[in-house]
Amino acid sequence: MDTKRVLIVMGSRSDLPSMEGCMKQLDDFGVSYTVRVLSAHRTPNAVIELSEQAVENGVQVIIAAAGGAAHLAGVLASSTPLPVIGIPIQTSTLGGMDSLLSTVQMPQGVPVATVAIGKAGARNAAILACQMMGLADKDLQQKIVDFKKAQAEKVLADSVVE
Repeated sequence: MDTKRVLIVMGSRSDLPSMEGCMKQLDDFGVSYTVRVLSAHRTPNAVIELSEQAVENGVQVIIAAAGGAAHLAGVLASSTPLPVIGIPIQTSTLGGMDSLLSTVQMPQGVPVATVAIGKAGARNAAILACQMMGLADKDLQQKIVDFKKAQAEKVLADSVVE
């Protein structure tokens, strides 16, 4: 069985367009992942069961994306020893500020690393997950080094306007 290193959990299938960059970034780094759609409010038992089984399934990092009340990352973090990265999804009601505050305001003892709202946050979550895993995987760490170098080179190449 192929072990998936990252578990991506979305609160709703409607979050998929925001999360495509996350999956593409993991693909670019050659990191395997599993994607699930579960709700912290509608399927709490399934969320906890998935989180509790993540370690034995070979998962190293969990990425959780949710909008609105956005309790998904916190529920996952409450029931696993793995690092959890929360992505607040942009909402039509408050532009994602509701999601951001729900994701970042975890109680003491239940940390969730939180990235930017929406698509930029989704891509950053993938990079952060790879940086975490890169601590024990030198090949992956080198991919991160190469990625950052390529980003810098692109900015420098674009810095000359004629």
